[in-house]
Amino acid sequence: MNESNGSAVSLRERVSSPPARKLVDSYYAHGISAGLRYQFDPEIRIHLAHAVMLEKQGIVSRADIAAIVETLIRLRKSGPDLLEIDYQQEDLYSYIERFIVGELGPETGGRLHTGRSRNDLHTTSWRMALRARLLDLLEVVLELRATMLRLAGEHIDTVMPGYTHTQHAQPITLGYYLVAAADLAERDFRRLAAALRCCDRCPLGSGALSTTGFPIDRDITRELLGFAEIVEVAYDGVSSRDDVHEAAAALAVMMTGLSRIATDLQLWNTMEFGFIEFDDAYSSVSSIMPQKKNPAAMEHLKAVAAMTTGALATALAASKNTSFADVNDGVTSLNVPCLDAMERTTQVIAVLEGALSTLKVRPETMARAAAIGYGTATELADVIVREAGLSFRMAHNIVGRVVREALAAGRNADEITSSDVDEASQALFERPLGLSAATVSNALDPAANVRTRTAIGGPAPERMRDMLARRSDILDADKRMVGEVRSRVAAADAALEARVAQLSQASRT
Repeated sequence: MNESNGSAVSLRERVSSPPARKLVDSYYAHGISAGLRYQFDPEIRIHLAHAVMLEKQGIVSRADIAAIVETLIRLRKSGPDLLEIDYQQEDLYSYIERFIVGELGPETGGRLHTGRSRNDLHTTSWRMALRARLLDLLEVVLELRATMLRLAGEHIDTVMPGYTHTQHAQPITLGYYLVAAADLAERDFRRLAAALRCCDRCPLGSGALSTTGFPIDRDITRELLGFAEIVEVAYDGVSSRDDVHEAAAALAVMMTGLSRIATDLQLWNTMEFGFIEFDDAYSSVSSIMPQKKNPAAMEHLKAVAAMTTGALATALAASKNTSFADVNDGVTSLNVPCLDAMERTTQVIAVLEGALSTLKVRPETMARAAAIGYGTATELADVIVREAGLSFRMAHNIVGRVVREALAAGRNADEITSSDVDEASQALFERPLGLSAATVSNALDPAANVRTRTAIGGPAPERMRDMLARRSDILDADKRMVGEVRSRVAAADAALEARVAQLSQASRT
């Protein structure tokens, strides 16, 4: 390294002293650590794409750009350990530029930053980091949806109680519950995909806030970095971080919903319910109580859900009272908590998918709970309306009385008889209904209840099969969409590498 050349330029010429140690410890060190984790690879790609554009536009000579590209390739291959980080500069970019200038001298190395600012460089690198993680997250959400739909298909006939207010409501099936969960995850996918579209726009070329007087071509760098569009207005490009806000919001909404599902699964896994059992691989144990098998995966998911809520609150609070401009608190500080939360979420959704894939279901226990728990009372009331011609409110009163008296006598729902219905009707409306024993028994059969729910969106098996077929098609289309974005980014990477190789070759001839 040419130390004299490297020290000949500095970003701190405007100030006469190094940063305070307290500022370094509290701010710079954390920022540089985050930059090394999240920005190194995107930033190298941005430098290469910007260099290619500068050469193509005739802004910087091919010889200088070729030398810069060679230096960047060497840095990328060796990794950030080549950078001499002394925490006297505030961000990763400063050390990369210092390395380039140190290797090539200020006359050549100092030309890479022509026509841009750290402002647009940073917003671009953070968008690239966010885009990569959104694609990873979308893929695990697709896997989760696929597993939910597969299990729903396997459990179309697995009757269980449906609950409202944690009380028996009406019979459903486990498949019906899971297709509802899959629909929720599908809408989460839509929200994340919208966040991806917002993120997938290139701010590079915005400069500090008003572009540049150099004849740059923003479409060249956009294409080489694989972005779908540019952020057209430069001021918007360096000032707005609604890409992070939207992603954090979609993340928090998704994890709130999945946390509710995890709460149900955790409850059903208890001895008191006994509907399901988590595989040993997704459970933990007690250090003192040898009988314990704890639902670690669900508890972990709910904890991560809390982190995503915190990340959203951080992102919004960091920006809300800042000027609409490039500012560290409103534009930069929200990146790390949101990306951290996104990585944790991607991991924990894979955990949820694994827990569901290995889940042990106990259909007999579910069916028995549905039979004894009075969830069939609504159908009995409906039968009274259809068979006896009473208004629904009258039927509701009769069945409510039947249930009350059966509970007082310690009887289950499947022990209710036609005589019980006649007695309640006589007491309330001075006439028996005369329903047959078979009619009452069929009304109180949970599986028969499910089969009658043939209205759009009901749990009847024929409805379920139709809904699952359509959702399978939607899932396939969503997989293609993610694949297309992946392919576009990969093609851009290949094009950039090819152009860089040409320039690198030129430096050797």
